[in-house]
Amino acid sequence: MVQKYQSPVRVYKHPFELVMAAYERRFPTCHLIPMFVASDVVNEETSEDGSTIRVERRCALDVDAPRLLKRIAGVDYVYFIQKNTLNRKERTLHIESHNETFSNRVIIHETCCYSVHPENEDWTCFEQSASLDIKSFFGFESTVEKIAMKQYASSIKKGKEIIEFYLRELEDDGITHMPRWSPFSCSLSIPRPTSLITSPPTIPRLAITPAVIIPLACDEKDGALLESKQDGSVVQADSLAEILAGTPEDKLDADYIKRYLGDLTPLQESCLIRLRKWLQETHKGKIPKDEHILRFLRARDFNMDKAREILCQSLTWRKQHQVDYLLETWSSPQVLQDYYTGGWHHHDRDGRPLYILRLGQMDTKGLVRALGEESLLRHVLSINEEGLRRCEENTKVFGRPISCWTCLVDLEGLNMRHLWRPGVKALLRIIEVVEANYPETLGRLLILRAPRVFPVLWTLVSPFIDENTRKKFLIYAGNDYQGPGGLVDYIDKEIIPDFLGGECMCEVPEGGLVPKSMYRTPEELENEDVRLWTETIYQSASIFKGAPHELLIEIIDASSVITWDFDVCKGDVVFNIYHSKRAPQPPRKDPLGTHGITSPGGNNVQLIDKSWTLGQDYSMVESPLTCKEGESVQGSHITRWPGFYILQWKFYNMPACSATNLPRVDDVLATLQVSSHKCKVMYYTEVLGSEDFRGSMTSLESSHSGFSQLSAATTSSSQSHSSSLISR
Repeated sequence: MVQKYQSPVRVYKHPFELVMAAYERRFPTCHLIPMFVASDVVNEETSEDGSTIRVERRCALDVDAPRLLKRIAGVDYVYFIQKNTLNRKERTLHIESHNETFSNRVIIHETCCYSVHPENEDWTCFEQSASLDIKSFFGFESTVEKIAMKQYASSIKKGKEIIEFYLRELEDDGITHMPRWSPFSCSLSIPRPTSLITSPPTIPRLAITPAVIIPLACDEKDGALLESKQDGSVVQADSLAEILAGTPEDKLDADYIKRYLGDLTPLQESCLIRLRKWLQETHKGKIPKDEHILRFLRARDFNMDKAREILCQSLTWRKQHQVDYLLETWSSPQVLQDYYTGGWHHHDRDGRPLYILRLGQMDTKGLVRALGEESLLRHVLSINEEGLRRCEENTKVFGRPISCWTCLVDLEGLNMRHLWRPGVKALLRIIEVVEANYPETLGRLLILRAPRVFPVLWTLVSPFIDENTRKKFLIYAGNDYQGPGGLVDYIDKEIIPDFLGGECMCEVPEGGLVPKSMYRTPEELENEDVRLWTETIYQSASIFKGAPHELLIEIIDASSVITWDFDVCKGDVVFNIYHSKRAPQPPRKDPLGTHGITSPGGNNVQLIDKSWTLGQDYSMVESPLTCKEGESVQGSHITRWPGFYILQWKFYNMPACSATNLPRVDDVLATLQVSSHKCKVMYYTEVLGSEDFRGSMTSLESSHSGFSQLSAATTSSSQSHSSSLISR
């Protein structure tokens, strides 16, 4: 069991030297942290010029753990070793801590760093990371882990107050400035309490308790407590640029999180930062906005693995269907403008964008017959995309994080006509897609004037709605919404629509029956549906064990540039590039079909004949690249010769374990069921003239995506025969 923590960057609006003076005041004990019993300096070194000071402390913690657990562990106190390296010349303090007690059963490691803000030398930054690995603990591993993480989180929160407390104490003592170190200074610029070098109270030398495992001790004693500033020193920046000034792109500022993302617990902040970092490493240049990542984390209760899985699936879906372009490319047909009874209408009391849907007045059957299921779905997706944009705007307008919207659904007029089977099917499909790709975007759903037929509809659709989403539903029958606890509790009286008894004119269409003359035949709708969802420059391919997918590219002019962009949707693959002077035979599709195996959702094409010999009939022009599931790869190859180039995606076989001659389980399964070994990729390729290629992927769809920001600069080899640029 391994738990990791990564803090955002904390900024103190105080000079580094003053923060260090405040930091030293918390030793040898700190009354603000009752569990921090004592600390003893066991080693101290100072460089010849006095610029660097290394201090090693042994710290004792009295962890709040159940008495039974303490008795089983046989300890009352937990001991940590803390090593501080203060470089007064560089103005940095590096802190490393690890547990001494039960170190063979529990491994706790924490690193903290104080440094000067890169854009303001009078400010101080703090960062912290920690890991907890419980090897074994008398059968109480799970319990210990929970106790540890709970105490660690509470200590981080408490730690935010401590540095500010001692900064105020310094100010009360008349100390508002500390001189910077210089080669000519002969004395320490940071006052060290004399008690620091005296022996702490006598404490039994007992082993660490499981709870101590919590870097909590580590955290609050070293970093957590300093990790954040309070009202006085918290950065009150008016703009995102000021908040993030000088902060590396792969880091998040604590005040930016609070201002734009909301109040998160320390562990929630850590999940966001670590998932964002993982995306930067595997989805190079295609990082969704922090608000978007946070929605997926909330949808899975901040379970990193589950959130990562659904987020990656959604990013692939967005890319495949070009959802990032939807607001610019989608134009609602006139029938939707006239008969779709929904629209945006101001905002609720919390500043959330308000969407009104008069479902009872909508002719669902007529819209489905006139437009088809896919057009309706695309229209609903455009509404969700617009909702995300409005949330961003309202966040700026109201000065607080607004990440979701409110939906008001008026059911007056709902009857059995709305339960038309194809219409319900379309509704369920829409719910399924929205739930998968827009989690935690609905803040509240107000259902008004629910008729008797509503329970029937609710029974049909509720199983497809996430439980957390269902909790946000408020249902009113008849005119109940007009009384206490009704609309006025959530929407300002001035903007209640006229058709609900308010005085505000609402521009939502009134709907009505769609003329049957606008109905389209099933064949027309089917062709239209196919066209809508195949309008993508990306193609899908299935890769089986023994059956790679290959793509042929003919190059007429030497020194052309082949570019590619692909996502590994399922399984692990090996990517190769080959060159041949002669054209391969016509492609062979789905060779595994002879075994009764098909490849739904993608094609499988083979070009390289089994009789061909590598090195004679064709040659490899790039080193093989192994790509893991979930990775996104962009690259380029500068061709040296004209002819035929073959891009190949091949099933990745895990190397057999050299320590045993026994067959691997995967290999045994492969002989029994080939279909169990299937990978899937989604790819796009383009050939550019060398004069048009400047080492960037601007030609790729992902570079224009709102969710995709490919690296502005990419490097290409100057070698004459080949060049490869691969970023993941």
